Amino acid sequence: MGQGKEATGQAAAGGRHLRRVAGRDIAFDAEGFFWSYDDWNEEAAQELAAESGLAKLQEDHWRIIRFLREYYEYHGRAPLNRDLKKGAGLSLLELQGLFPGGLKDGARRLAGLPNPKTCN
Repeated sequence: MGQGKEATGQAAAGGRHLRRVAGRDIAFDAEGFFWSYDDWNEEAAQELAAESGLAKLQEDHWRIIRFLREYYEYHGRAPLNRDLKKGAGLSLLELQGLFPGGLKDGARRLAGLPNPKTCN
């Protein structure tokens, strides 16, 4: 990706688009999900959260983001809603309300999880 600013915003192979986030060029898919799980970091999550209307991620946000990442690392997939509710100790409505865009376009995207191809 070493094209610096020239690569930012350019379409890459396979539907990827590079964006400059948190001082790095990061590949995203067409819906704004990280192309690679390993490109995620807390600074990128905070910057993307600010773009979506969350001025600052609070502890509840970070708790959900960390749970999503840990679950994905262990299971190789995002948690089902029932697993997320149990792990977070919050209702689905509370979880949805924490993130603009809800769970899929909010929490999962900010956590750097791959774009789910189907909804649970």
